[in-house]
Amino acid sequence: MKWMGVLAGVLVLVGMGFAGEEEGWVSLFDGKSLDGWKASEKADSFSVRDGMICVETGRSHLYYVGPIKEHNFKNFELKLDVMTRPGANSGIYFHTEFQENDWPRKGFECQVDNTHSDPKRTGSLYGIKHIMNDSPAKDDVWFNYHIIVNGKTVTIKIDGKVVNEYTFPDDARRAPTSGTFCLQGHDPKSKVYYKNIAVKPMPD
Repeated sequence: MKWMGVLAGVLVLVGMGFAGEEEGWVSLFDGKSLDGWKASEKADSFSVRDGMICVETGRSHLYYVGPIKEHNFKNFELKLDVMTRPGANSGIYFHTEFQENDWPRKGFECQVDNTHSDPKRTGSLYGIKHIMNDSPAKDDVWFNYHIIVNGKTVTIKIDGKVVNEYTFPDDARRAPTSGTFCLQGHDPKSKVYYKNIAVKPMPD
């Protein structure tokens, strides 16, 4: 398939020490620029500094629009390292699609929130199955976020530990389909940082 050639080329260039150096993983972020990503209504919410995507100045969403699988993933594993500042709120969306403004209408959000006023914490599948009040991660410390989507089952791991798992019933009003990823800028007080973003596409 066309994307396999792109995948192989990117893997040769990746030497950044993330767990994605294992077979089948490919980087979605080069650590230097937002190439392959597109921001919605407040693009200056996102910047690149010291090998990380900085989310610092207000509501916006940064969508992956790059060449890997033509930014359309169904079954996959996604790994990224995350650090939050106190009181921060963000999210990692999957099966979504680019839109110019507002909260994404398509797809699902994996919550990033260790101490924000919203008690739905890191590892929650937002609006579906929540981790309440006590977060499995801490502010001001890098932690690894690992999302696995296989058919109707979503598994979320934090630092290698399963913290949430949900299988959508056959009659679910909303269920996983396919789409891209995006990172959320929630509000001007939320400071969140992402690096080492890698995906492992799995058979559909």
